Amino acid sequence: MQQPPGIEDPNKPRYVCKLDKALYGLKQAPRAWYSRLSEKLVQLGFKTSKADTSLFYFSKGGITMFVLVYVDDIIVASSTPQATSALLGDLKEDFALKDLGDLHYFLGIEVNKVKDGILLTQDKYASDLLKRVRMADCKPVSTPLSTSEKLSLHEGTLLGENDTTKYRSIVGALQYLTLTRPDISFAVNKVCQFLHASTTVHWEAVKRILRYVKQCTGLGLRIHRSVSTLISAFSDADWAGCIDDRKSTGGFAVFLGSNLVSWSARKQPTVSRSSTKAEYKAIANATAEIMWMQTLLYEIGVKTARAVKLWCDNLGATYLSSNPVFHARTKHIEVDYHFVRERVKHKLLEINFVSSKDQVADGFTKALLVRLIENFKVNLNLSKL
Repeated sequence: MQQPPGIEDPNKPRYVCKLDKALYGLKQAPRAWYSRLSEKLVQLGFKTSKADTSLFYFSKGGITMFVLVYVDDIIVASSTPQATSALLGDLKEDFALKDLGDLHYFLGIEVNKVKDGILLTQDKYASDLLKRVRMADCKPVSTPLSTSEKLSLHEGTLLGENDTTKYRSIVGALQYLTLTRPDISFAVNKVCQFLHASTTVHWEAVKRILRYVKQCTGLGLRIHRSVSTLISAFSDADWAGCIDDRKSTGGFAVFLGSNLVSWSARKQPTVSRSSTKAEYKAIANATAEIMWMQTLLYEIGVKTARAVKLWCDNLGATYLSSNPVFHARTKHIEVDYHFVRERVKHKLLEINFVSSKDQVADGFTKALLVRLIENFKVNLNLSKL
């Protein structure tokens, strides 16, 4: 990786890369490296996050620092440039460091400065992926999946061994692309369900996703300054959407202030006997994610409102969370019920009804039309430079 131009503001996150070449290729290298680096950081007064073991934080005497580690790629963020310089000086005593300056590129994610924030994109990664499958000049489409047909295990002809390997490789690459492209999360999750028995129809669906990516390779997630630290979430489910086993797809979008910080589109592991059950499972998954986020924010000293707002477009699931009378009719979801109900009872979670047309998480559970996918991207703060 080339050294980026000079740092305009030293008070911004720094990108540091370090790892002795002799360690590369060893199976235990990442573990040994993490153990050695974490010991050093703890000696310097850092604490390991319980919510995310790759995050270390330091807060003392008005100085706050964060160190995010992924093997030999490290991001350092500090409240003062002097603290960053002091930390790098201490680490250089034990490790060979290369300071790459202001944060521009990290694990394939490009960090672009925009007004009042940053834009996270994977433009180069997406372009390289299209070149890899010889689709750099393909005809773009406006949606990642067709709304007129649903994928099934029993459609098309099974791919050969080489084509199956290629299918798995490309789908895996698309999964990584969802780090900054939540708009393709549902489509990628769908094609992931056929890795064990891929057919020509599934491969056509993958190519359609790539054609959609071609239409907007520079699209990314915008993170901007927000005066609010309220955690809010949208939860949705597509009841019995899979035509092969009738399992539902659940999805959620979690916001910190007005910024999207977490999302999911995932097929539920069991069959739901009602739409209320499917929706309630999705609520339980969103609640678990919210609790994890609250733990992380508490650790790093970010104050948030005690109660979290969660929006759902199913009246049955909304009433069930606050009215114990409904419990007798839904004993088959008892575990999820008690988990969510406990949070509501202690006023840590407030579940409200939202109409389907205003449901932000809708695109995580089903294929959308062109107009709806455009609204979906706007609601998720996706934009171009």
